[in-house]
Amino acid sequence: MTPVAIAAFGLDLLPAVLFGCVGDRVVRAVGRWPVAVRVCFPALLVAPYVMVSISQHMFRWGWLALYAALPVAIAWLLLRAAAADAGQRGDWRDAFILLVVGLAVDLRWFDRAWPPGLRALNELFLVAAGLYGFLAIRQLTGVGFDFHLRWSDWKTGLRELVFFAPPVIVLGLALGFIHPHRNLPGIGSALLRWVEIFLFTAVPEELFFRAWVQNLLERRVGRRAALVVASILFGLSHFNKRSVHFNWRYVLLATIAGIFYGRAWRENRRVPASTITHASVDWLWGLWF
Repeated sequence: MTPVAIAAFGLDLLPAVLFGCVGDRVVRAVGRWPVAVRVCFPALLVAPYVMVSISQHMFRWGWLALYAALPVAIAWLLLRAAAADAGQRGDWRDAFILLVVGLAVDLRWFDRAWPPGLRALNELFLVAAGLYGFLAIRQLTGVGFDFHLRWSDWKTGLRELVFFAPPVIVLGLALGFIHPHRNLPGIGSALLRWVEIFLFTAVPEELFFRAWVQNLLERRVGRRAALVVASILFGLSHFNKRSVHFNWRYVLLATIAGIFYGRAWRENRRVPASTITHASVDWLWGLWF
């Protein structure tokens, strides 16, 4: 982690911090800009790539064009979606953007642009582009992306963890997918690991699968069907994790996990609630399984 890499992480995290802490003010401010400025502004998200690639001698003009153009394309498509679908029932442009972003992460389309160890910057870039597009341009309602944690977030998130953990631990052991091991880290390192999972794994995935996918699906197919479909998609996104082949055990357990994460999100439509469940599951798994 060089000073340049740390600065790049800070720039990539800035949109999430702004939308998570003062999102309403950001949306109102962006709404006052001319349309051309609103659409072109997210091209600035290319800055972390420029900083890191030049410092690591990996700069490529093709990647520069991609990282500058993709957030602009997302903003333009979502501007058109907002005009065509004022009722926010879901537009083909929403689905297309989510498909491209999801596949880019799952199939690691852009990983080659980054040095090993810094590829999380790519996912943070996509999170920032999506937040700007869906919140500032599309102004999608019911997202619940908010870093002001409430007691109800903890209550809901930990309740779903208690419901989820016992049956899935039994199933995971029966399938031979998880194996108990003794691990007693220090309190400080354990808490730091939970925060790391919360910010860099659980928040992006919950934002994508619950706040965007499940949220939009509910408007078309209803709460129950949306929960099931979003959970299946979440499970399928793990098909290539920890295996070179289709990892059906991981897909099955992740799909079940998605049900509980989705329940946590939809109770009060709050990303922090499902993120607490998600981060706690991954944290416990990393500690003892």
